[in-house]
Amino acid sequence: MKKSLVTIAILGCLAYLTGCSESHAEAPQAQQTKVFKQPIDVASVKAYPVQAWFTYTSRLEAVEFVQLRPRVSGNIAKVNFEEGQQVNQGDVLFTLDQRPFMVRVAELEALLANSHAQLLQAKNDVKRASRLLASKSISEEEVEHRHSLLAQQQANVQATKAKLEAAKLDLAYSEVKAPISGIVSRAELTKGNTVQAGVSLLTHLVSDDYVYAYFDINERTWHQHFSQLKGDKQTNVVMQMLGEQGFNHAGVVDFVDNRIDTDTGTLRVRALFKADEQLKPGSFARIRVAANEIQKQVLVPEKAIGTDLKNRFVLVTDEHDVLQYRLVKLGERYGKMRAITHGLEPGDKIAVNGPARVGPGMPVAPQLVEIEPDNAALVMSEQAAKTLLLAKRGE
Repeated sequence: MKKSLVTIAILGCLAYLTGCSESHAEAPQAQQTKVFKQPIDVASVKAYPVQAWFTYTSRLEAVEFVQLRPRVSGNIAKVNFEEGQQVNQGDVLFTLDQRPFMVRVAELEALLANSHAQLLQAKNDVKRASRLLASKSISEEEVEHRHSLLAQQQANVQATKAKLEAAKLDLAYSEVKAPISGIVSRAELTKGNTVQAGVSLLTHLVSDDYVYAYFDINERTWHQHFSQLKGDKQTNVVMQMLGEQGFNHAGVVDFVDNRIDTDTGTLRVRALFKADEQLKPGSFARIRVAANEIQKQVLVPEKAIGTDLKNRFVLVTDEHDVLQYRLVKLGERYGKMRAITHGLEPGDKIAVNGPARVGPGMPVAPQLVEIEPDNAALVMSEQAAKTLLLAKRGE
């Protein structure tokens, strides 16, 4: 009886231990079925036609720049403009004391009247001499002398006329006028100051319709990417000013130099931009110009790219929705998008927000989204050039 009870007890213990081992074996399986998958945004990458961009630095220059100096000497009687205002060609900016010039004009007008009277007398003397010579009442020498006096009086009249014209010019130059339309600077000399012709600086003027931006392309880049570039206003460029986030100003190339500088190995190129209040001569600017050829490249958001020491990578999803590490090589930046020259193919699915919250080997719950380039130019269009040309022609 005792043996049977012991046997029953042993069998019960074995059954209990077997049940515990089975429950512990099933626990990992249950945990595996409940693994959490991080929901993330993924996108299928696409290839777009793009052009390689090159960036150069420049300083803006006015199309026309004038250092205004007087053409006659005198005292400034009046300053006729407000500093920094818009002026038109022909506006009187400075007026010199005109009284000395008016006196000189009046004096020469009187001298001219006297010269005309003497000329008339000389003509009458020649006529009388001709009649007297016919009756042998005067010698030929006297006739020749009177003809000589007539010629002298004619020359005297011409000389006085020339002096009078010069005096009238000086009187006109006593009003210093704007030779171009544009923005006038401050007055360097004010009322009461004496100025010297061709020496004294009165003010500066700059044209305000267009501005130039010069930049230098090195010889190798020129032959590789810009061999077709001409100054015919058909090649578009964009410009960024200091403090701006994007390249918001559109212009055209209107000049390419005729020789490469042997000292620097560069070619001087000029871009033309329509001016506004932001584009002031002397401003620092960055110029971007697109290369000749158009290529298709994969574009991804800049935020999708991670950095691993010196490497750049993106996270791609495989067929099991697990993130994989993928090395990539970067190309040009286009707004918020970056070109990938190696490492991705169209159709690959990437984590749009990069390795911010996820990492390689992590299972995810992908949420498919669309990514498209923003307003940044991928390929230079001709519309900006046409707009600028029409504005220049006044159409």
